[in-house]
Amino acid sequence: MQSSENGVESRNGVAESEQHILNFLDSVDSYLILMETLSSALRQGWLELASARHSMGASRVNSALFDLKSHHASTTVQVNDDLPQFKLCKWASSDDPEKYSEEAKFEEDELFQNKSDGPRHQHQELQEKRRDGGASPVGTDNQAQKERSKTLSMFGTLVSPKLRATQLSFETALEMLVEISNTRASLLHAYDQVQKDRTNTE
Repeated sequence: MQSSENGVESRNGVAESEQHILNFLDSVDSYLILMETLSSALRQGWLELASARHSMGASRVNSALFDLKSHHASTTVQVNDDLPQFKLCKWASSDDPEKYSEEAKFEEDELFQNKSDGPRHQHQELQEKRRDGGASPVGTDNQAQKERSKTLSMFGTLVSPKLRATQLSFETALEMLVEISNTRASLLHAYDQVQKDRTNTE
């Protein structure tokens, strides 16, 4: 009877160790895909910025136009003790930064809820939503568009669609950076579990 119980415990321990290894490999795969997606988003953003500068003229798109005064942060990152460790809160109103702080989390929360679909699929869905005008059904879209337009107003009233596309590309890159940070935290957690399993079997 005792040997049977020991055999069951041993099989359970092996199954748990194998699951930890699979979790680690999944995290590594997700991390590599996200890094590739980030590189693509940044490359697209720089190309669109170059195109916008070409169409609008170098005098209208340059660093001399930046407003270097102090501003309330319209996008912030919250750090939690649990996973996901980092959460992006985007486009809070610069006039009332507290008012929209909860609503601004909707799109990022939705991204994490669909995490099982894989990072590449998430990125494609996010891009499709934006092309459709996209955003959350809780009414944050108008506020986000208002804040995006306010940010671009330093380049003039009428800006190139390429400049707006540039803004979205770099916004996507920021989201990818936060998700990469969360995936890296999950990866390190999975690695620690694998190491503990190795230590216990030695």
